Amino acid sequence: MHLIDAAELAERLPYGALVDALERAFRNGAEVPVRTHYSVDARGQARATLLLMPAWRAGGSLGVKIATVFPDNAKKGLGAVHASYLLMDGDTGAPLALMDGSELTLRRTACASALASRCLSREDSKTLLMVGTGRLAPHLVRAHSTVRGLERILLWGRRPAAAHELAEALQPIAAEIAVVTNLERGVGEADIVSCATLASTPLVRGAWLLPGQHVDLVGAFTPAMREADGEALRRARVAVDTYAGGLEEAGDILLAIDDGLIGRDHVLAELAELVRGDKVLRRNSSDITLFKSVGTALEDLAAAELVLARSN
Repeated sequence: MHLIDAAELAERLPYGALVDALERAFRNGAEVPVRTHYSVDARGQARATLLLMPAWRAGGSLGVKIATVFPDNAKKGLGAVHASYLLMDGDTGAPLALMDGSELTLRRTACASALASRCLSREDSKTLLMVGTGRLAPHLVRAHSTVRGLERILLWGRRPAAAHELAEALQPIAAEIAVVTNLERGVGEADIVSCATLASTPLVRGAWLLPGQHVDLVGAFTPAMREADGEALRRARVAVDTYAGGLEEAGDILLAIDDGLIGRDHVLAELAELVRGDKVLRRNSSDITLFKSVGTALEDLAAAELVLARSN
């Protein structure tokens, strides 16, 4: 059985190849049961969570991501979330590889957004605004850059110092990389707005959006979190990675519904329908499009299969 750490996994998962692998995976489909959550007694600490996220394809592979969330880890100088991915033979169940699940998740999440951008953003998009400076941000910038000829990257973060550090780390991915401190102005200069934050109150306002823009919402992953207000959802033609996830877990969507600004039918497509060509959301250069990501185990499986294929 292969043991693949984060460094090796990063080498095996170049963004362009992973975007293409995800496109094939969404086109072909897989069995993806609802992920399972278990509450764990952590002996005097805040209760922890164990998550199991399986997926498999008939005649293909079987895999499961195993993740833990221990909220009190910060007191020990550790991250709250740890993850591993176990890939197995779909015919025998024999283990094939155990991989670093955190790096796999970062890359597949970013590349799912890039795949959505390939379907939804204008082909002539040149400027990306990255909202947020966390671990996902550099992956999102690099992944989006693989599907559009980006010439200008704008970065916004609550801490400008962190945005400047990210700008240094991203050199020389585009002709221009700049930090913006006025978020409204940054949105007004962007063709693509990508958000990866832990916001619970909206950062991106619908009133700021311009015709033709594409909005990529990645960070809010619970029904109580949101990165864009309901007006942004109302003005946009909205797609999700899966209906099941988007209409059950995505606070951006659910809170806009609660506000009475949209209905559930405002979500027009899921990613599989876009890559198969069953639905086309961008009708012209003036449409505002929006992709809300919550993640799916299909993406983990496709990424793990690509890692193994490129390890041989």
